[in-house]
Amino acid sequence: MTKTKKTVSIAVAIVEDDVPAREILAGWIRDTAGFRLAGEYNDAESAIAKLPQEKPSVVLFDINLPGMNGIECVRRLKPRLPETQFLMVTVYEDANHIFNALSAGASGYLLKQMRRNELMDALKDVHAGGSPMSSQIARKVVQSFRRNETENNGETVELSGREREVLELLARGYLYKEIAEMLKISVQTVNTYIRRIYEKLHVRSRAQAVAKYANLPMGATH
Repeated sequence: MTKTKKTVSIAVAIVEDDVPAREILAGWIRDTAGFRLAGEYNDAESAIAKLPQEKPSVVLFDINLPGMNGIECVRRLKPRLPETQFLMVTVYEDANHIFNALSAGASGYLLKQMRRNELMDALKDVHAGGSPMSSQIARKVVQSFRRNETENNGETVELSGREREVLELLARGYLYKEIAEMLKISVQTVNTYIRRIYEKLHVRSRAQAVAKYANLPMGATH
């Protein structure tokens, strides 16, 4: 007798005060195989009260919420939900919002004009350990890397050329395995580079590393 393999659904919660936008997102999740809607919240305070009990795999967060904003809410929830991935879904494209969200603990950043298939792919990606970003956002992150490399005032962090390559690919949302394939190195070597990057930047996560690196003037390579 053949046993049927049980499919594990990705539990997704939504924090969004715009009712039509929230209903669209909720409908996409409900109607897509492999996903389960774990809750809907229209403000940060409700999310803080309920999400630690729900423990969803991924939370979609708007930034512009009534009362506490989405970035501050992520900052407060991340220590209580270390295994949950937070994915910003917003209209804001400016660098301050992007890097503040990443520093707070968000693992990805999407713009609201995305299509359904883009959101579902991003949910799978972030659940698998990636950092999905809309193409415009990823481009701004990379531009910020390069701009700050030309500056040399204030705090200096020295990363090797290969370490910067790895971090730039992390910022674009690639998985460790994909980075290893692109750079023709082993996954173990990628892990070693990432550990060194975290130590040099004094951070504990991919998102914090991306945010801090993009906001620092860079020193010389070695």
